[in-house]
Amino acid sequence: MREYNKIIFVARTGTCRSPMAAGILSEMALKHPVEVVSRGLVVLFPEPLNQKAEAVMISNGINMEGYTSTQLSEEDFAPDTLVFVMEKSQLEKIIEKYENAIPENIFVLNEFVGDELEIVDPYGGTLQAYGLCYEVIRKSIQKLVEILEEDV
Repeated sequence: MREYNKIIFVARTGTCRSPMAAGILSEMALKHPVEVVSRGLVVLFPEPLNQKAEAVMISNGINMEGYTSTQLSEEDFAPDTLVFVMEKSQLEKIIEKYENAIPENIFVLNEFVGDELEIVDPYGGTLQAYGLCYEVIRKSIQKLVEILEEDV
């Protein structure tokens, strides 16, 4: 994999899974500095982190204070940027909707790291569902770091 300087995690609204993934990766030590951000596919107005997601992040020692969702934009795409989505349908929407999207730099997170199942949106679920989502994302991010570090 070629050199990258930015990693964008994208999910539907950018208030749960993508900020969780960005927050987890930001806490991990990478061999070279990388900008890590979260974006949403449908952000009508900036929203804070989902309360249950925030509770799970805080209980795991990750502070996301002041976070607000941001719409994915054409300016987000660059040759040195990797984009990870949570569901295959999101990858397809990005390629369809964004002219600047670079298909070979966009991946479904679970497929990229070799996991079988997509990361399910816990929206509307119990706090335990959010906790489980966090654990699944954390394991995927650990694998992601190993993959990215292999090439450095």
